[in-house]
Amino acid sequence: MAISEQPSKLSLPQTNPGVATVLEYLILKFPYIDAQVWQQRITDGKVHRHDGSLVTTQSPFQPQQRIYYYREVEKEPIIPFQETILFQDQHLLVAYKPHFLAVTPGGAYINECLQNRLRRRTGIKTLQALHRLDRVTAGLVLFSVNPDTRHLYHDVFKTRQIHKTYQAIANVSDAENLIGQEWDVKNRIVQSEPRFLMRVADTEEDSEIASKANSHSIIRCLKHAKGKALFELNPITGKTHQLRLHMQTLGWPILNDKYYPQLQPLSADEYSAPLQLLAKELKFIDPVIQQPRCFTYDSSLSLHEVSHVK
Repeated sequence: MAISEQPSKLSLPQTNPGVATVLEYLILKFPYIDAQVWQQRITDGKVHRHDGSLVTTQSPFQPQQRIYYYREVEKEPIIPFQETILFQDQHLLVAYKPHFLAVTPGGAYINECLQNRLRRRTGIKTLQALHRLDRVTAGLVLFSVNPDTRHLYHDVFKTRQIHKTYQAIANVSDAENLIGQEWDVKNRIVQSEPRFLMRVADTEEDSEIASKANSHSIIRCLKHAKGKALFELNPITGKTHQLRLHMQTLGWPILNDKYYPQLQPLSADEYSAPLQLLAKELKFIDPVIQQPRCFTYDSSLSLHEVSHVK
């Protein structure tokens, strides 16, 4: 059994969804966790309020109350790749996240995530990720070191005052002359089924909403060799799976993508064939020192070393 060292926080909603107790809300909120599991966690003292007082099975639902609980899984996979700390000062830490490592706890991963690995490694228990990358995507992640300045960095992301550069590899036709070409992709991304998937709104089925773009990326081709191309991607917005969908929209889904263009059957991670997507560079004006910051991961995706999922 793997148990989180740090509690997860949940704020009860302003509008009561029709429950009487905190327990009933947790069961409703997390349908994939058995009700008996929540009952046992509460009985074992693993659910508490902001002031540290324990939640009981009869504790009433109170709007906007903060609830803390400790995530646990029966068996947590170990990710056999190492993160790298590239920069650290009293306010920021910048790390390279390898493929397959989650940024924060989720699903089957609790302690095997970048945030908790770095907390153990640095001893900074308040270290907190400022943004997210998909578990299967590699690249740079910014962390807040100082809670007192954290809101300033959150504002940088919230107001889109950060320039992100990614790289991706896709299969292309050798007959296509793509090097130096640029594509300005704008469309509307909406939730699909299953709910962890996204899709581009269809102009025929969803004509009214499809015309209202909520995603924007600029994509360029850098290299082209032997049926593969290396692309540079600059997301202007930050919708879930945006870059993966925008590459699919252009007709070049990212190599080794198990979600797009077609969801693949659930299977174990194929460590020899990771998704060919890398968050390579982050540029912004540091709100604390009011100076430009540019963090770059030195390595690039290689057209010659990439593998395919079998």
